[in-house]
Amino acid sequence: MTTWICWLVTSLCAVTATANGTEGLRFYVSPQGNDTWTGQLASPDAEGTDGPFATLERARDAIRSLDEAQRQAAPITVFLRGGIYTLDRTFALNSTDSGTESAPITYRAYGNEEVRIIGGREITGFEPVTDAAILDRLDPAARSHVLQADIQQAGVTDFGKVPPGGDRFELFFDGRPMTLARWPNDGYRHTGELLGGQPITIHGHSGDAVGKFRYEGDRPERWTQEEDIWLWGYWFWDWADAYQKVERIDTEERSIKLVEPYHYYGYRQGQRYFALNLLSELDEPGEWYLDRTNGLLYFWPPSDIRQSRAFVSVLGTLIELQNVEHVTFRGLTFEFNRGTAVAVQGGQHVRIVGCTIRNIGGWAVAFREGSDHAVIGCDIYYLGDGGIVLDGGDRVTLTPSRHLALNNHIHHYSRNNKTYRPAVKINGVGQRIAHNLIHDAPHQGMMFYGNEHLIEYNEIHNVCLETDDAGAIYTGRDWTWRGNVIRYNYFHHLGTYKSWVGNQSVYLDDWTSGTTVHGNIVYKSGRGVLIGGGRNNIVDNNVFVECTPSVHVDSRGLGWASSYFDGTNTKLTDRLDAVPYREPPWSEKYPELLTLYDDEPAVAKYNVITRNISVGGRWLDLSDGLNDQIVRVEDNLVDADPLFVDAEAGDFQLRPDSPAFSLGFEPIPVEKIGLYEDEYRATWPPMTDPGRPDPRP
Repeated sequence: MTTWICWLVTSLCAVTATANGTEGLRFYVSPQGNDTWTGQLASPDAEGTDGPFATLERARDAIRSLDEAQRQAAPITVFLRGGIYTLDRTFALNSTDSGTESAPITYRAYGNEEVRIIGGREITGFEPVTDAAILDRLDPAARSHVLQADIQQAGVTDFGKVPPGGDRFELFFDGRPMTLARWPNDGYRHTGELLGGQPITIHGHSGDAVGKFRYEGDRPERWTQEEDIWLWGYWFWDWADAYQKVERIDTEERSIKLVEPYHYYGYRQGQRYFALNLLSELDEPGEWYLDRTNGLLYFWPPSDIRQSRAFVSVLGTLIELQNVEHVTFRGLTFEFNRGTAVAVQGGQHVRIVGCTIRNIGGWAVAFREGSDHAVIGCDIYYLGDGGIVLDGGDRVTLTPSRHLALNNHIHHYSRNNKTYRPAVKINGVGQRIAHNLIHDAPHQGMMFYGNEHLIEYNEIHNVCLETDDAGAIYTGRDWTWRGNVIRYNYFHHLGTYKSWVGNQSVYLDDWTSGTTVHGNIVYKSGRGVLIGGGRNNIVDNNVFVECTPSVHVDSRGLGWASSYFDGTNTKLTDRLDAVPYREPPWSEKYPELLTLYDDEPAVAKYNVITRNISVGGRWLDLSDGLNDQIVRVEDNLVDADPLFVDAEAGDFQLRPDSPAFSLGFEPIPVEKIGLYEDEYRATWPPMTDPGRPDPRP
């Protein structure tokens, strides 16, 4: 057992450990409870005059009312009985709600009961559409299937916005997010001739700065009665998406004019987009539309409306902790909110353990500042944005925050905002991301900024499914992000969409330096590792199978990115000057920064590529004048049989007689990669597709 896991087990046991031989203090909460009761019983007594509380707030306030001696005598546990807890407002904790190391506070499910904390409202009373004007706008094939409901009858008066951003109204049915009526139903259309009249060129690609373009066909003629039309698209690059409101559709000219502000990169012909928020395009099961003037929800349910339940999102954040210490949420389900489910600011030792976080409009969990927070053993899916944010530590002193994302299953995320919402977003100093299973997303698996992060034992597959120039793990454009380690991960089956350069498993973009990539397995994943102009990177002891190429290194500062070195673009030097790299601990940890600009900074020097195995595909690309005299390339086994145990079955461990061992190759601990079963895992075995979980309590 590794030191990190030993620390984890000790820490988690402390959450529910007894103190001085006692079980600690317990409170109980139930949807059938009463906030005037004592909260000391798990169920009401025989007379129904005492029993559990009804709300989380009442349990919180009961803990607040304890004196200091009671608070510190033993652990405190709030047990939630099974059922749905509908929050009218964010459940907020502050520093006064903290536990201690010896007397932590835990909010957890009672036994194996399913506890659902939701930020939405159930919508009932669906009935057939009878308004002739509405029926006339619907596709003839949809008229007998679309139902309507007045959501104001459920107390919903805040209808939110169409584009996401923390206030997007959404509909969920049968445990899944439904689709705001769009065209086309699947896939995309492509921008035609650009008509903006302000031509631009970026990296050799021609476009227009103004959002006006021609469309093909006659479909927009159906949209003449629509009042709030939006388009979503990859408008210039296939790694930068945005929602844009339509100002005008000219059906004679077959053109669409967008509302300012225009997309920050501009527009190119042939780029992908779709239209949304169109009642006239509500034409297949699972689509919906909200009439925001009258509060009427129109919906074509994908199954019998009487057999499942419909919820709409209302609340922004479900749980918010400010400067809280030693508090754990365990075994709970969070869903149906518009923004981040659990937001933690400052504090230390907050744990989200064995929870299910799904059907969320924004992020699942966000740790900002503080130290030693952790998300452990959670199932996280159907997210509008990304999964977990780990942000903390002091970059001036290089003090780590030690935030942790461990043994989580994160999938089907970035469904509203499709780029830069990874499963795990890492910033600051000293985070650890280990043993997670990540899959099914349009863009990145992880994105990191900062220093001394450890990314290990994760499995990442089927990400970057619809973007180009992307990475399963991505970082870039700062000399000072150093000391990061990516080791013992398994990357496989990345998306293959390519409009320009394709995708890569480990993308050290734009002068990323000082990163170690060691002991990973990369299978059918585009480029294995891309080093884009950086220095002092180590690519060592990895297995690459059918990658094109396995490793790429370039000196882009000598070519298309020369503006970063001729004084035109000062982003690199500005970011270097923003940290005290001339002083300890920076000058001691990263002495190469002291002489960087005296040593041909545009040349990708001091990179090391050793003891790797490369089978199939292509081995190595060195660009912009690089060669093995500038980049150290040694002891790699290339296009020779490494004697895998069973490559056809995906077992890339080496047989004892592999020729790689004579080159110094070290065995990769494959058995440790990915999720593992323990008492903190939300589910086991993990489901790669959650299906349609029963939404009823």
